[in-house]
Amino acid sequence: MALADSAGCAKPSEDFPFPEIIELNVGGQVYITRHPTLVSVPGSLLWEMFTQKNVRSLARDSKGRFFVDRDGFLFRYILDYMRDQQLVLPDHFPERSRLQREAEYFMLPELVKMLAPKLSKQNSLGDDPCQSDPEELSPNADATRNLTSASATLPSAVAGGPGAAVTAGVGATGTDVRRAGFITIGYRGSYTLGRDSQTDAKFRRVARIMVCGKTSLAKEVFGDTLNESRDPDRPPERYTSRYYLKFTFLEQAFDKLADAGFHMVACNSTGTCAFAHDQTDDRIWTSYTEYVFYRE
Repeated sequence: MALADSAGCAKPSEDFPFPEIIELNVGGQVYITRHPTLVSVPGSLLWEMFTQKNVRSLARDSKGRFFVDRDGFLFRYILDYMRDQQLVLPDHFPERSRLQREAEYFMLPELVKMLAPKLSKQNSLGDDPCQSDPEELSPNADATRNLTSASATLPSAVAGGPGAAVTAGVGATGTDVRRAGFITIGYRGSYTLGRDSQTDAKFRRVARIMVCGKTSLAKEVFGDTLNESRDPDRPPERYTSRYYLKFTFLEQAFDKLADAGFHMVACNSTGTCAFAHDQTDDRIWTSYTEYVFYRE
């Protein structure tokens, strides 16, 4: 059934009109929305795709969804904007510049302006429609906060002796305040054993190393090797259990934790066993293991 005409939008081919409800696959993330939402901003890339092009000319995935090769997690903010032309971001949103780049790609100039940093004459935030990320506008905010914290906590640390919870050191960027806390590393592993354990075992096949703990500590320890895509909006002082590492070597994770002053305080593991095939005695062992690290 053909759609009613939208204001300012050209009709697609009458033989192959777009449906009212459209499924999108954006970088592996699936979105379901209405056709009028996608064409709500004339001149945008989505408006061009779903008004100026034939429905059969657009790329699709294996399930017939329209495919867009962009960041699937940031696209939710693009779609939210196209619903009512307003932008609402979470507090401490860490990917403002990347979202601005996505807005430029989708040809949404008003959204690009909303995401651009703005300062008032008093060198503070101006009338920015979206003030969710004020610290990003001040490059020296982190250094100022660290210096302030250091001056406030070092006297108490001296008075408290070796048991103080906050220690200070000098890093590549100057004074660095290291806070105490826990980080838990978890992984699921599997290996196969043949009859009487004579067959070579494929030990510790690790699919993913998960990271649980305070967001700021996880980012400090693992830096660019930390994948935050499953929980991108978590504020620095909140806790998460959805981060994982971009590598699969446990020793590499342990080295990074040791370099940051952490030491292991506990670990636990569970395992299950199942036969790999009905006609053989090969067994597949799977396990889940967690290591708890602490820094004083």
